[in-house]
Amino acid sequence: MRFKSLLAVSGLLAAVAAFIAGPVFGQAKMPVQTSVCANCHETQNATVALTQHGARNDASGSMCMACHGSADDHLKDPLKNKMASKFGRGVPAAQKDAVCMTCHAGNRHLGFWDSGKHAQNEVSCSNCHNIHGKPGAPVVAPFTTSFRPNEADMCGACHQQVRAATLKPSHHPIIENKIKCSDCHNPHGAITPVMLKAETVNQQCYSCHADKRGPYIFAHPAVEENCLSCHNPHGSVYAKLLNEKTPNLCQDCHDWSRHPGTVYGGAGAFTCQPGDTSAACAGKEGQPNASASTRLVARNCLNCHNAIHGSNAPGNRGKFFIR
Repeated sequence: MRFKSLLAVSGLLAAVAAFIAGPVFGQAKMPVQTSVCANCHETQNATVALTQHGARNDASGSMCMACHGSADDHLKDPLKNKMASKFGRGVPAAQKDAVCMTCHAGNRHLGFWDSGKHAQNEVSCSNCHNIHGKPGAPVVAPFTTSFRPNEADMCGACHQQVRAATLKPSHHPIIENKIKCSDCHNPHGAITPVMLKAETVNQQCYSCHADKRGPYIFAHPAVEENCLSCHNPHGSVYAKLLNEKTPNLCQDCHDWSRHPGTVYGGAGAFTCQPGDTSAACAGKEGQPNASASTRLVARNCLNCHNAIHGSNAPGNRGKFFIR
């Protein structure tokens, strides 16, 4: 009886050995499907299912192999034959991106990628996109929801000065998640140096601030030239994202204003103006006005000139941007 049992066990072991040595395992002919990978890589499988990558695959598909390559040797001996990492540290960005381009080549969003600053600075797709998806995502979502950990933080990891600006008192609501960096910038490249979606800074601003576009009968040259003449788009310690407080900001250009503020001492300005024949300024055009006190009353150019983006008002009201 014992001999028969031993014989049966021996036969079973021989059958198992033959199966392992056979074509399925020994020759790695086993179909490599997503479900096979999921048996071990449960975490990656659970999150990738929430992206468009996962949504376009099924258990019998070969999604994993599309990026990671053949798993034949890995299946023969998973512990001994590790899968070669195509996205690990030290792998050149271009080599990583080549894997993504096997599917995404020709995407209209990537037309300026090669000439963009990201590609030129060794930024790869996987630096911004979490290929396996973001843990905790509630539903099947576009792949672009796979930013890590979220778009503002992800961009801020490299663009730290910009990130700091968004924390200033006056800022676009980026940290509140009401707008995103990619609302203005195309991270995949653009024709502008800072990768704006629009062709110019002003066109980009007007995509939201259309009421400032005009056209105006009387245009403010600084506004026509560049909104950034007065504003910092990422954040400022001054109201309305201004580069400086007023009237200082206005005086950067209008240093010859007839009244840059109200001054004590009966003088019209701190600087001697053309045609001033007073004792303090006669023959001293452009020099400091000795009769002016340094006590500047807190007046603001905008108290009168409040149509600063341009005006359609008639006469001098429009010419001097007085609403």
